[in-house]
Amino acid sequence: MDAQKEGLPRKPRFSAQHPQPRVGLGLLPFFLACAVYLLVQNYADQPSWVSALLKSLPILYLVGFLETARPDGGYRSLLQGALLCSAVGDACLVWPEALLHGMAAFGLAHLFYLQAFGLTPLKPGLLLPVFLVLIPYYRLLLPHVPPHVVWPLLAYSIVLVAMLWRGLTRGGSARWGALLFLLSDSVLAWNTFTHRVPHGHLLVMTTYYSAQMFITLSAFQNPRLKSH
Repeated sequence: MDAQKEGLPRKPRFSAQHPQPRVGLGLLPFFLACAVYLLVQNYADQPSWVSALLKSLPILYLVGFLETARPDGGYRSLLQGALLCSAVGDACLVWPEALLHGMAAFGLAHLFYLQAFGLTPLKPGLLLPVFLVLIPYYRLLLPHVPPHVVWPLLAYSIVLVAMLWRGLTRGGSARWGALLFLLSDSVLAWNTFTHRVPHGHLLVMTTYYSAQMFITLSAFQNPRLKSH
C-alpha cells in the first residue's frame, strides 16, 4: 500500500533517537579505517605519506558516506566541504613543521561547519559556560606556546568556539560532535605545547574521529527532531 496515496504520514528516514540500521552498518568501514590507523600508528617511527593517508582515510570515507543522506538545502554539501578540509589538516599535522598549515585547514573546516549550523536561533547564553572553562585553560596554555604560533592559535580558537556555539545551538548529534571536537583539540594543544598526556595521541584521535562521526550523523537527522 502506498502511504502517500492513502493519506498516511511517511516515516522519517532517520531521527536522532532511532537511527536506521543501514546507517549503523554504513559506518562499519569508518570504524575499521579508524582501527587500522590507530594500530599502524603505534609502529610508525617517522612521518610519512602512508601515515597521512591512513589518518585521513576515515574522514574521506565520511565524505562519501554523506552521499547517502538527503541533500537538505546544502547542509550535506557544507559538511562534505568541512570534512575535506579536515582531511587536509589531518595530513598536514602528521609533520610537526606543517602545524600552521594544519590549523589553517581545520579553521576553514570550522567555517564550513559554522555555515552549515547557521546563526538562528542565536542563544548567546550558551557561550558563558564555554568561556568559563576555556579562559583558565588558555591562561595555563599560552605561556608555553611559541610566539609565532600564539596569534594563529588564538584565531583558530575563536573559530573553534564559534563552531561549538552553533553546534550546541543546533542540538542533536551535532552538539556532541562539537563538544568532542573541542575536547580533542584541547588535549592536542596541551600535549603539543605543555606536557605529554598519557595515551594522549589515542585520546586525541578517538575523540576527534568520534566528533566528525557525530557531526556527520547530524545530516541524517530530521532538523525538527533535536535532543534537548
